[in-house]
Amino acid sequence: MPLISTTPMLEQAKSENYGIVAFNVHSFDSIYWVLEAAAEMKSPVILQTTVGTVKSLGAENIVKVATAAADYYRVPTGLHLDHCTDYEVIKQAVRAGYTSVMIDASRHAFAENVRQTKQVMELTANLGVNVEAELGKVGGVEEEIVVSEKDAQKAVPEECKEFVALTGIPSLAPAIGTAHGIYKGEPDIDFIRIEQISKMLDIPLVLHGGSAVPEEDVRKCVALGMAKVNVSTELKNAYSIAIREHFSQQPDSLDPRAYLQTAKEAAKAMVISKIKMVGSEGKVAATPIK
Repeated sequence: MPLISTTPMLEQAKSENYGIVAFNVHSFDSIYWVLEAAAEMKSPVILQTTVGTVKSLGAENIVKVATAAADYYRVPTGLHLDHCTDYEVIKQAVRAGYTSVMIDASRHAFAENVRQTKQVMELTANLGVNVEAELGKVGGVEEEIVVSEKDAQKAVPEECKEFVALTGIPSLAPAIGTAHGIYKGEPDIDFIRIEQISKMLDIPLVLHGGSAVPEEDVRKCVALGMAKVNVSTELKNAYSIAIREHFSQQPDSLDPRAYLQTAKEAAKAMVISKIKMVGSEGKVAATPIK
């Protein structure tokens, strides 16, 4: 099964009132255990990489591994480049076979954000590649991108409508009060703003900073039209903490098959919980090959 565009995946999710989780993967093995969990849940899924991961593993290598894993598990899979500010890296990802890319020009003025987004839309025209953009500024840290709490800004509904009309993008990530990373306190999600934006637009919305947001809040965001929910920090932490605990309890157990299996099971449990949270379980008749 080839990698597929996230556009129809997200449009269907929006129309049927469920979400699709985009899981950040940082290694080749994580691609396989995310898809293994998705296949067990019979859920469509999006694999998501940062620019740093692309530079570390190589865009073409990521595409090859993701394609092989999607074919093995026979689950609808999109591959997304997240939070990219560099047009050349986006071009590299598209040529390698990514099915979705995010141009993040949210730090710029509205007109410049429009210009850069239209440039990526021109690049992907007729290729079936989803393009995601951001309005407002989501706080927190996303690898090289750091937005302080004082600089974080919520998206303006009228600007969202204008932005989509000017660019023609198929998905939009409006800043609505979430933040990247793990929250120090409770997230301040502006549900009224989400509803206003969703009523103005026909396209799926994207929830950034989905890690550690209370389940009931995520479900409410999905019900209001946020069809893509990004999860990174919680997944990475579950994997890493499991390895740390393995060595804490068994310091002489140095077989990678042992500690990596422990980490995999912890990460898979996180993937499964997030799939259940957004309601995508059972949305495809996918079963893993035995």
